[in-house]
Amino acid sequence: MSAAIRIAVAGAGLIGRRHIELIAAFEGCELAGIADPSPAAKDHALAQNVPCYSDHRALLAREKPDGLVIASPNTLHLPMALDCAAAGVPALIEKPVTETVATAQRLCAAVRRTGVPMLVGHHRRHNPIIKSARETVASGKLGQLTAVAGLWLLKKPDDYFEVAWRREAGGGPLLINLIHDIDNLRFICGEIVEVQALTSNKVRGFAVEDTAALLLRFANGALGTVTVSDATPAPWSWELTSGENAVYPRQDQPCYVFAGTSGSLSVPTMELWSYRQDPGWHAPLVREPAAFSAYDPLVEQLRHFLAVIAGREQPLISVEDAMGTLAVVEAVSEAARTGQKISPGQIMEQAA
Repeated sequence: MSAAIRIAVAGAGLIGRRHIELIAAFEGCELAGIADPSPAAKDHALAQNVPCYSDHRALLAREKPDGLVIASPNTLHLPMALDCAAAGVPALIEKPVTETVATAQRLCAAVRRTGVPMLVGHHRRHNPIIKSARETVASGKLGQLTAVAGLWLLKKPDDYFEVAWRREAGGGPLLINLIHDIDNLRFICGEIVEVQALTSNKVRGFAVEDTAALLLRFANGALGTVTVSDATPAPWSWELTSGENAVYPRQDQPCYVFAGTSGSLSVPTMELWSYRQDPGWHAPLVREPAAFSAYDPLVEQLRHFLAVIAGREQPLISVEDAMGTLAVVEAVSEAARTGQKISPGQIMEQAA
């Protein structure tokens, strides 16, 4: 039997503990240790019967894991990933890949220089619903893609904002939540080349936005709109519609619509709408289910990470790819600030 692949985790917060749980349960995988300075992390490591280090560099040096999951605060993503590159340890980096496009470019350079593989944790790309939507669009079933509509509408509870950074710029739904939806849309529809945006903080009056409206232009010519608010009771968001995370009560509603010249697809309800014959608004529409298999995307992400470590697969979401998603989010913020159309390409050039 081959030896188990030893994976360590840096950051034992909510998502870090989920990674720890998955690693401990995954056949052929072993938890090598935890890096986190908090007393709670030390207790958690003791319960897992693994060593705990206050510094990830000590963990890398002493435990020599086969891979490291970086589930630390965003500000630590770059230094931890750079240390992994220097040590020759592949990393799974939680989103966003780094704080800014400029720092992501530094990490891209390190990956190119060292050849150490890095996978970014935009885990929804591993979701069978998202994969099916991508395949449906790519197959031509919708014809030429013309329009995309996305909704991210829900209400965060008041106690969510007792954490100070969630009331400050960068702590709102654009960078924390919308980044997932932007990555989904890029993965399904292709590159976003132009952004316009408006934001508002009228509901709570915090320094950070609570509502945003986006207008997107895709490289294939399709146009998209995305409406975002974390201040309204509503069922239309990936969290509440996908069933991906059991802590959210699932709603039987779509949060994305992809429209083309031959048909339209609602996601995650996965209903394909088209005409059987003689297309036109007087003809009856046919509704068909779009097929997909059910599995846990976080489990699939871990399987993929192990395959990346073993050299059997290339990262589904590379640092460079994830930087493209981050560039769109930065373009949204800049478009809202200036009132101008902003290209993610401009963001890349300015950061270089």
